[in-house]
Amino acid sequence: MGLLVITACALAGVFGARWLVDRLSTPECVFVAAGQSVSLTPEQAANAATIAAVSVQRGLPPRAATIGLTTAIQESKLRNLRYGHADSQGLFQQRPSQGWGTVEQVTEPVYASNAFYDALERVPGWQDGVVTVVAQEVQRSAFPDAYADHEWEGRVLASVLTGQEGSATQMGCDLDAPTAAGSAENLATKLRQQLGVADIVDAGSDAGTLTLALDDGDHAWAVATWLVSHAEAEQVVSVQVADQRWDRDRSPLTWRPAQHAAADAADSQPSGRTTVVVELN
Repeated sequence: MGLLVITACALAGVFGARWLVDRLSTPECVFVAAGQSVSLTPEQAANAATIAAVSVQRGLPPRAATIGLTTAIQESKLRNLRYGHADSQGLFQQRPSQGWGTVEQVTEPVYASNAFYDALERVPGWQDGVVTVVAQEVQRSAFPDAYADHEWEGRVLASVLTGQEGSATQMGCDLDAPTAAGSAENLATKLRQQLGVADIVDAGSDAGTLTLALDDGDHAWAVATWLVSHAEAEQVVSVQVADQRWDRDRSPLTWRPAQHAAADAADSQPSGRTTVVVELN
């Protein structure tokens, strides 16, 4: 009897410890490329994905996203700050007094990202210039050398979030359980705005599923990684691109082979297109 009591107490301790770890674990998103890893909060990950998405939507090369992300990491740690030096605000610490836009505009991530890329494209030779030097040409920072500390992080995030890693993508977000119902309609609007997703095949009979058809594999993976990076805010529970799947409640820091390949919307899609399916809570 004494042995049974001791065993029961030990098991209770094990399960209690697991429960405590689960309760106290901090949500995080992890991105891996070129043997290097970047860990972000869900808020930071969503902002990083938006910065990268806007570059994709504009048709810019991945290098643009590297420069944008490197800059935002240094300027705000990828947080949409409502304060800063003088009148600096937002992800890029853009100053309304210097013509970047109103406070409301520079603290809106999509607007701020577009404003950054507008300025970037005016820098001669930005496509081939040193990342940190180009960033300084855009920002005119008082600490120009600080960008160099974050270039490797910008490269890792850009490689993953612009879809360059393809089916070898290593990223995921370990999140708490969803707290509300997601909106397929709102999500579709954001995908059109940020990533230029024009072909939304089906919103699902219960409005809890979106099926997307992408012409390009890189674009499909950029969309998929955006969806995972925004999973907390958008109440996303799973994402499947081609034959790879991310699940919020199962090994959420990795992608795994899907049981069934994503179907091409009742076989109506032209061959060569990549299907992405996202499920909401």
